[in-house]
Amino acid sequence: MAGTVLITGGAGFIGSHLADELLRHGYRVRVLDSLVPQVHGPEGRRPAYLDPEVELIKGDVRDARAVKEALAGTEAVFHFAAMVGVGQSMYEIEQYTSVNNCGTAVLLEEMARASGSRKLIVASSMSIYGEGRYLDKSGTRYDDIMRDIEQLRCGSWEPCAANREPLIPVPTPEDKTPSLASVYALSKYDQERMALIVGNCYHIPVVALRFFNVYGTRQALSNPYTGVLAIFASRLMNGNAPRIFEDGLQQRDFVSVRDVAVACRLAMEVDPQKQRLFNIGSGASISVLQLLERFCRVLNCTTIEPEITGSYRAGDIRHCFADITAAREVLGYAPGGGFEEGLAELASWLEGEVAVDRVAEAHAELAQRGLTL
Repeated sequence: MAGTVLITGGAGFIGSHLADELLRHGYRVRVLDSLVPQVHGPEGRRPAYLDPEVELIKGDVRDARAVKEALAGTEAVFHFAAMVGVGQSMYEIEQYTSVNNCGTAVLLEEMARASGSRKLIVASSMSIYGEGRYLDKSGTRYDDIMRDIEQLRCGSWEPCAANREPLIPVPTPEDKTPSLASVYALSKYDQERMALIVGNCYHIPVVALRFFNVYGTRQALSNPYTGVLAIFASRLMNGNAPRIFEDGLQQRDFVSVRDVAVACRLAMEVDPQKQRLFNIGSGASISVLQLLERFCRVLNCTTIEPEITGSYRAGDIRHCFADITAAREVLGYAPGGGFEEGLAELASWLEGEVAVDRVAEAHAELAQRGLTL
């Protein structure tokens, strides 16, 4: 039997799948989770999908006593506890900073105080890149693109060079300079940098995994700030048209939560030598509109037309998809199965689920605060 592993935020979407992956490989799993109502409902109960072999400590990652208790006797830590949502982070600034930044600080202080050098794997995010990497027709690289407000007001969505030449999006590697477009992105960048700095000082091995758009079963369907596929599912399950910002042609990288769980385990088990940052995606790009079309076919909801809003949401970027070369070569990461297979599994799970559609309410809140154009 392998040792005990702690997952902060482990009762959630990705954390619970990681718990399953670790249990299958002989590890004991402990979870520290505050079971926040936005994700777990008003009762804050242990989710039924969390394996009964998982030891659950209900507590806040900002509570040093709870963190100390959770760390006792563990050999590795996955830090997933975080507020998640680009749009919401732009007006719940204090809450995102408190949970994501201060929670990470508390965890690091307790790990630094404890004896031994537990390995720490931090859940970072593709959001820290802002826009992904672009090339112009000559092959010149653009890593610092930001769309200006006037361009967005005119509905001109595509990033351009200074001479107005359209740019070509290409896979984004780990050496792309971060460009933080939201408070959420800033908090995730702070999490990974804080962990790497403290880890270096206290000889704690640290790996940061930059997750791209993770999808799969167990996402909180009634949380309007969760992943885009879960938001689409919530709308479709209630007979409502999915809403898409801009024109729907923005490209993303959607990766199965099962692949992400495997990547996390590999990051714990493999010595990455000097590589400490890894993109975790599928390595393929798809537009948001194409994603919805394929999802509707799987759900047999092809009669519901999407609402293309033609508006911009503060913090959004145009294109970003992963170069996963480092994860493949160093960790042995190999995304398995196909996208259609992943969508089919998600659709099957949705048949037994209930979703409260709060998307319109969330969009109205953004508009009221002037966060859409």
